[in-house]
Amino acid sequence: MENQLAKSTEERTFQYQDTLPSLPVPSLEESLKKYLESVKPFANEEEYKKTEEIVKKFQNGVGEKLHQKLLKKAKGKRNWLEEWWLNVAYLDVRIPSQLNVNFAGPAAYIEHYWPPKEGTQLERGSITLWHNFNYWQLLRKEKLPVQKVGNTPLDMDQFRMLFSTCRVPGITRDSVMNYFSTESEGCSPSHVTVLCRGRVFVFDVMHEGCLITPPEICRQLTYIHKRCHSEPDGPGIAALTSEERTQWAKAREYLIGLDPQNLTMLEKIQSSILVYGMSDGSPHVTPEDYSQVTAMILTGDPTVLWGDKSYNLISFSNGVFGCNGDHAPYDGMIIINVSRYVDEKIFENEGKWKGSEKVQNIPLPEELVFTVDEKVLNDIKQAKAQYLKQASDLDIVVYAFTPFGKKLTKKKMLHPDTFVQLALQLAYYRLHGRPGCCYETAITRYFYHGRTETMRSCTVEAVRWCQSMQDPYAHLHERRQKMLQAFAKHNEMMKDCSNGKGFDRHLLGLSLIAKEEGLPVPEIFTDPLFSKSGGGGNFVLSTSLVGYSRTRGLVVPMVHNGYGFFYNIRDDRFVVSCTAWKSCAETDAEKLVQLVFHAFHDMMQLMNTAQL
Repeated sequence: MENQLAKSTEERTFQYQDTLPSLPVPSLEESLKKYLESVKPFANEEEYKKTEEIVKKFQNGVGEKLHQKLLKKAKGKRNWLEEWWLNVAYLDVRIPSQLNVNFAGPAAYIEHYWPPKEGTQLERGSITLWHNFNYWQLLRKEKLPVQKVGNTPLDMDQFRMLFSTCRVPGITRDSVMNYFSTESEGCSPSHVTVLCRGRVFVFDVMHEGCLITPPEICRQLTYIHKRCHSEPDGPGIAALTSEERTQWAKAREYLIGLDPQNLTMLEKIQSSILVYGMSDGSPHVTPEDYSQVTAMILTGDPTVLWGDKSYNLISFSNGVFGCNGDHAPYDGMIIINVSRYVDEKIFENEGKWKGSEKVQNIPLPEELVFTVDEKVLNDIKQAKAQYLKQASDLDIVVYAFTPFGKKLTKKKMLHPDTFVQLALQLAYYRLHGRPGCCYETAITRYFYHGRTETMRSCTVEAVRWCQSMQDPYAHLHERRQKMLQAFAKHNEMMKDCSNGKGFDRHLLGLSLIAKEEGLPVPEIFTDPLFSKSGGGGNFVLSTSLVGYSRTRGLVVPMVHNGYGFFYNIRDDRFVVSCTAWKSCAETDAEKLVQLVFHAFHDMMQLMNTAQL
């Protein structure tokens, strides 16, 4: 009886899903008021007046009708945005998703027990995989703790999408296949896919009902590694996933038509727990500079990752690791959570396996040998060329700022996330001489299947502060006061967005209702200020906090003349990851990062001077 009681009181990972509140539809008046405020930094008086009139007309006319239709639609759903967002933001997009949509990041093991060292790839890889499979088992058993803010549970649904999940290309729209099940729901695939030198292997991670150990995983990896290094390279089918979506869909259809077994093998990869890539690369990396390893994970060899897979774990010959995943089924905080878990376990165990070295007689890995012809080989060649051309245009800078971090900013009563965002606003203003429309990710997981909302961090208050910092006649007290006003505004907006009171997703919903009803595009969305302020995916700064641990990650810029700017915050440092396109003469990732670091010092100086 006591045992049963203990079991029933133990929280299960997905137990609150049925009781989470539905995603609300904000008030139209509030959303439009916030929208108008957000365009101010990008408009002169005349432009603003014109937009104000357009918004007023929208609110009293078609906007109200669309809002009522949206409210009606929301009544029948627990999350009115979910399907729309998945399709519009991800599955309908035709550009190559591996480079333009996926997120990627290096592991931080090099900062403790695993500095780069040749000859460690197989042993370290087996330990890393084992910890990942333990995390997979926690999810299967629903023993992964429910994430909460205070006592409020957050939606955990995205964790179902981490393992055994894959995007499948379509001619006009992709789909997401999810094969994962919890133990109470039934069986779940228990094999892993390994990519090495253009070849594909699979093996089961369970043997006689138990998870295989690191020495057993190491035996499997050694077998694959030896074969790949003593036999000819494979065709590199994985490179096809880096292609433009419709192209890849057609190539995939052709591949399946060539031999039905090809479909069976594709499904084997799609359903695998994760894809493990063994690269021959040996990237340079230090705790202060992760640029090269990050570049190799995001823009390296397209045959060592399956671009459509929700989770790719990539290993290098010098025992350095990273991951890369499709953004469609889940948001960055999910892969950050597993990465953090594995990092902590490796740290706790001093980078070693402390269990039995005994290796059971388990079946050897199976190679998936695809039937290919000249056309398939040509498709692979074309995919690689297209991918490497775009990849070579991306500039990636990942540096640590070490003079101070979260501890000092909190001591000064400044929110560390807002601190970085405002430093970025100042850096962009100094580099480009104008405000930069900025997307910061706000999390809406208080709500059922909630994902994200846009938090527009280029506020009127932030711009006024930037202007005062550039004004040689502005007094220190005035600069500090304006900075604190910008902090207060940012914090208030972030709270609103997380509580379902943002406006960008609401405006998206209204525009999609108009589209579905066959109505003309409302003027609010064709007004130049809509895109100039970032609307319609036109933010020149695409940013996100990647958490407060050692784990880091990044994506490419949202627009050609923009930046991807991701950062993680630690007690003693800020680590920033910045991307920009080399072919854009206007942007410079290196300069922007250096100016952000300069802004950190200026902001702290303002706080110190004010206290003298």
